[in-house]
Amino acid sequence: MTDERSEERGDRGGPAPAPRGRTGLRAMALLTQESPLEMRHLGRVLLHAGAVGVAAGLVGAAFFASLEVGQRLLLGGLAGYEPLRAFGETFLAAGPDRQLRPLALVLVPALGGLASGLLTSFLAPEAAGGGGDAAIEAYHHGGVIRRRVIPVKGIAAVLSLSTGGAGGREGPTMQIGAALGAVVGRLLPTHRSERRVLLVAGIAAGIAAVFRTPLGAALLATEMLYRDDFEAEALVPAIFASVVSYSLVIALFGESTLFGALPRFPFVPRHLLLYALLALVVSLAAVAFLRTLRAVQRASAALPIAIWARPAVGGLAMGAVGTAVALWMERSGGPAAAGFGVFGGGYGTLQFAMTGTFWMPAGGGAVLLLAGVAVAKILAASLTIGTGGAAGDFAPSLTIGGLVGAAFGVAARTLLGDPSIQPAAFALVGMGTFYGGLAHTPLSALVLVAELAGSYDLLVPMMLATGIAAVALRRSSIYPAQVADRAASPAHREGTPAPLLEQVADRSMRDLRVEPAVGPIPEHAPLSEVAAAAARAGEQRVVALAGTSGYSGLVELATVEATPDTERHWMKADDARVPFVSVPEDASWSDVAEVLERCGLSQVPVLRDGGIVGWVGDRELRRAVLEAHAAPPAGG
Repeated sequence: MTDERSEERGDRGGPAPAPRGRTGLRAMALLTQESPLEMRHLGRVLLHAGAVGVAAGLVGAAFFASLEVGQRLLLGGLAGYEPLRAFGETFLAAGPDRQLRPLALVLVPALGGLASGLLTSFLAPEAAGGGGDAAIEAYHHGGVIRRRVIPVKGIAAVLSLSTGGAGGREGPTMQIGAALGAVVGRLLPTHRSERRVLLVAGIAAGIAAVFRTPLGAALLATEMLYRDDFEAEALVPAIFASVVSYSLVIALFGESTLFGALPRFPFVPRHLLLYALLALVVSLAAVAFLRTLRAVQRASAALPIAIWARPAVGGLAMGAVGTAVALWMERSGGPAAAGFGVFGGGYGTLQFAMTGTFWMPAGGGAVLLLAGVAVAKILAASLTIGTGGAAGDFAPSLTIGGLVGAAFGVAARTLLGDPSIQPAAFALVGMGTFYGGLAHTPLSALVLVAELAGSYDLLVPMMLATGIAAVALRRSSIYPAQVADRAASPAHREGTPAPLLEQVADRSMRDLRVEPAVGPIPEHAPLSEVAAAAARAGEQRVVALAGTSGYSGLVELATVEATPDTERHWMKADDARVPFVSVPEDASWSDVAEVLERCGLSQVPVLRDGGIVGWVGDRELRRAVLEAHAAPPAGG
């Protein structure tokens, strides 16, 4: 006997047409299959990623320009100090020669640290420190980043770096870019997986805006989240966002790589042993930096002073170290050498370490100079970042690795008497090896170095060195928020729904909707209040926010529960808000599926006369589908 339900589904090569149209059925397929990022929606995600790239490019350009202007006004105007700059990180004409004022040079970083500490402590505590680790933590734990992080982190980083803080601009732009991606994801109709992707795209766009390595930035953003994995679904949107951001920046400041036109580096097979030894030396330096940084962080946390004052203490100590190096350089190499030091990110110091200059010693003297400045940079960067200054650890990592690599290259060339050894090549490999090993990003380190060098000449030495460093630094990471792989990430611990059973009958939602357990919450309530509501929510998985003129948005409780407890007390419910959507009480299940697809939430409110009378979502929809297909056939 022919089964009536099989006839309705269609036994002649495919399913029967859906009674409510293909759009609703596609929506239900999406909800019931829930793949990480549906390819049919890639165009929409790329459009959103483009918006993130535009925002990150504009913010990154303003940040880049503000740093140079700020350094000229504060570090140069107050202390008479002008740090060396790499070829591609300046857009202003050289300022007038100034007389170095050592006492002011000691104090200015402390003032910048104090201003940075006050801003972050009272407005956005999560904006303290480097920024890269905070962005990773936000990705794995709900993806909630407050909008205020964008201006607070930007201003705090400008104040810290413009006064000579020994950190970089890439770390802050990672966090700012992640915040921009999170904001765009909450303002636009996106799914949870799409919001995660946009956060990663924001990280990539932020790095591309200030480092000018679009492909390396995209790879880094997807690779830095894990120790042994990468976020494949975010790669294409991250590339798109970084290209848009990079294009905006070079349109404003011109196209140039960070270190300008470097020479070619021919591959010499007999040098591979030297690169292997370099990897071990750089790994030791990386461990020294990480241990120094963690020691400073512990010592800073133990200081019996307010949190906002700690970056000032670190800035004062860092200023003393930096001033000592500047006076030493001025005494040994003249006024032109004073800028070869530890203030700022250090790319200018690295530029001269690779290209050389008239005051640079040769042979053993150069090795001692480069190694000595590398040690001083380890201490200075640890003092700045470890006490909570808003400065990144990306640039110091590259600078320290580059200085160690250059010193190794000069030593090898001097001891072996081999003129084919190019210290600049060892400096570039040292850069990528140091950061790639500590951040567990060997692939992106390869591409970053290739983009900085303008060629893939160093690909094979980099592969060897980063491979060795990946093993040597297996148990060390500059980003504690990294998890092992996707399976260990809370961001990917979402249940996999059951498969779709073809179609769902039009039926009332009264029997299957979830009754409200938690009423609307004020939009400016602490996020901890939303977390407390989650404990009594039962089957309700989303809460409504109440604004001055009705419902202002919705908050997914799973997002709040994934946010660390330490951050909930200073975050507001509005920081996790997505636009308010709803369905009327007489909506069909196909209508519900389409709304859920559009908003990307697990539930939406059911309204009657403007009030919430229930909640329906993907679980309730699947239950309706299963019950519809479990019912006996008509007349059977």
